[in-house]
Amino acid sequence: MRIDVVTVSFNVEETIADTVYSVSSQSFHSKHHFVVDGKSTDNTISIIKSFDLSSLSFLSEQDSGLYDAMNKGIRMATGDVVGVLNSDDVFYNNQVLTKVGSAFQDDPNLDAVIGDIVFVKEDDLNQVVRRYSAKNWKPSKFAWGYMPPHPSFFVRREWFEKLGYYKTDYKIAADYELLIRFLLKGGLRWKYLPITTTKMRMGGLSTRGIQSLITLNKEIYRACKENDVYTNYAMIYSKYLFKPFEFIFK
Repeated sequence: MRIDVVTVSFNVEETIADTVYSVSSQSFHSKHHFVVDGKSTDNTISIIKSFDLSSLSFLSEQDSGLYDAMNKGIRMATGDVVGVLNSDDVFYNNQVLTKVGSAFQDDPNLDAVIGDIVFVKEDDLNQVVRRYSAKNWKPSKFAWGYMPPHPSFFVRREWFEKLGYYKTDYKIAADYELLIRFLLKGGLRWKYLPITTTKMRMGGLSTRGIQSLITLNKEIYRACKENDVYTNYAMIYSKYLFKPFEFIFK
């Protein structure tokens, strides 16, 4: 089997090399990395091209936003399983794809896996600030504003063809909507892997200030409604009572 990793990039010259190297250094042999760039104007494109890898495919063209670019990458993919790695993130270690691949190889009926991620300082990938675990997550938590960490989600590619791709009219939470559609409404057979898959630099799209937070939760509400999941804003916002416990203070 083959695992394909999709990365979307735009003006990320400071981090893209780490991301590409993180995929290329994975011990799992049968892998391919698809990088979809939105016509970067800094050195991102030249950095990507400097990696002379047969396991790397690169496309740079205008897109309609993050989720449009993600869909392009997934449509380019031809492997059995697809995962997403953001252009400023890295895999936790070089064994991640091996462990993910083993899960699918051990159970041919398995459709998807989820795991854990950590948030790290932008200038120090070894300093963990927050842990985000899917260990105790279950689909009923979608109604309460909780989803499993999207970067830890690996799924058989065929399900995008059957259930659809990321909805491009979402600004922040298309990943939330897709995970509801796949893991709850679509009834995929998934399992939790007790591994950390990804290191994410702090400062992602969904954590940039109060306006982003409001937009995020409006879209979570919309995603639930579109997939027939009962919720309300009191339920969704109650999660912030527990968020501080995810942070690590040193």
